[in-house]
Amino acid sequence: MTPHLALEHLWSLAACAPDALGDIHFEGRDPGLPSVYRVGTLACATIGAAALAAAECHALRTGRRQRIDVSMRRALAVFRSERYLRIDDGPAPELRDPLMGFYETRDGRWIQLHTNFPHHRLGVVKVLGCANDRDAVAAAIRGWEGAELDRALADAGLCAALIRSPREWQENEQAAAVAALPHFEIERIGPAAPMPIGNDANPAADRPLAGARVLDLSRIIAGPVAGRTLAQHGAQVLLINGPHLPNIAPLVIDNGRGKRSALLDLREPTDADRLRELAAGADVFLQAYRPGALAARGFAPEDLARIRPGIVYVSVSAYGHQGPWAQRRGFDSLVQSASGIAWTEREAVGGTAPKHLPCQALDHATGYLAAFGAMVALLRRAREGGSWHVRVSLAQTGRWLQSLGLLEGGWRAPDVGLDDVRDLMQTMASPFGTVLAAAPAESMSLTPARFASPPHPIGADEPRWVESYRDALRALPNYLRNSATKS
Repeated sequence: MTPHLALEHLWSLAACAPDALGDIHFEGRDPGLPSVYRVGTLACATIGAAALAAAECHALRTGRRQRIDVSMRRALAVFRSERYLRIDDGPAPELRDPLMGFYETRDGRWIQLHTNFPHHRLGVVKVLGCANDRDAVAAAIRGWEGAELDRALADAGLCAALIRSPREWQENEQAAAVAALPHFEIERIGPAAPMPIGNDANPAADRPLAGARVLDLSRIIAGPVAGRTLAQHGAQVLLINGPHLPNIAPLVIDNGRGKRSALLDLREPTDADRLRELAAGADVFLQAYRPGALAARGFAPEDLARIRPGIVYVSVSAYGHQGPWAQRRGFDSLVQSASGIAWTEREAVGGTAPKHLPCQALDHATGYLAAFGAMVALLRRAREGGSWHVRVSLAQTGRWLQSLGLLEGGWRAPDVGLDDVRDLMQTMASPFGTVLAAAPAESMSLTPARFASPPHPIGADEPRWVESYRDALRALPNYLRNSATKS
């Protein structure tokens, strides 16, 4: 399986014109990182799909086609962007809580805890009835049967996953639900007249998504990568956070490039009404809450299609929107653990403890697939009208990665440190300091991917649309405006 063949598969699933595939070229082959999975192929194909969809948006607006190049080395650097992030030449960011990781249970099974949010950590400690430290947690877990603890933590709404082999996962009811789904879904959900890609008056836009407005209601990696990808192709992306919701600072910085950032509390009627007003002027509504969570507050896809005919609603979830685990909380590493990926990586190395992929591949790939789906839906809206719903999940992406086959001895590939990829980084001044981060992986001959602004602190902007980047600068506090103009 080569990147081009993987891209052809995605392109055909989206029912896109096959002629465009001649515009994109790949360089490199797996293994680019130590893994038995074809992570580099996944990275190239998903980044390439989003880039090619952006090029198609630009071609529809201008009639001009362009060449796209994606190297596996660059793609994998982007798939590890949060690891390579540095602020003011400081140390590597701390991305994981000390309690997060693998633990052995009484019956010789392994379970993974995900405790990066304080309330998740405290919840785990409460269920276990132990002290809030790793040694105490490990001792408590050794008193539980693995499957029993997995159920108890899930029932408590916490984040954990029993380590399963691929065969054991295939026998799980949720695996059957995921297998019934395609890699992604793009569904028409309402009528609307055809309309342009963006709201700008200039059809010959110099960027593929110029004038398009995106509401980004997501945190951590997968959803934010989707919003970041739309921003690097010219969309105006307004990130909406709840003031009570936790975040991980390095991810806010890495995935906030090119976005504005505002606060709205959807528990408050006035803030919910403000979000509806923003949605009435949006082209894309991107959200990564659990299935049904926003619908309960009046923001289901069909609700927004009535408010804004022609909207593209993008849903990102962990385990998919069908099956008994649809409401289960999950993150990339947990899906790896539950679905057999961490088990397979361990078996290849011959170790004792499970082993994750060398990057958050499911997160990043799902983010690029979400952006790809959003742009395909915008193209369909421009040609045939309609409101659209795009659905992706980490589990669907993981199933696709597993279907690409294994690389014998792939785990022996050398690891790649920051010094190995410094030529693939870019710097920008920001309110956080000088940010060193992975540059966009795709090379586009007419519309190079770029970020129009540095990351903004959460809540730095007003919850409103702006007519231009200059207007956005005028709305910022002085300290933010100075950082933005230097970037």
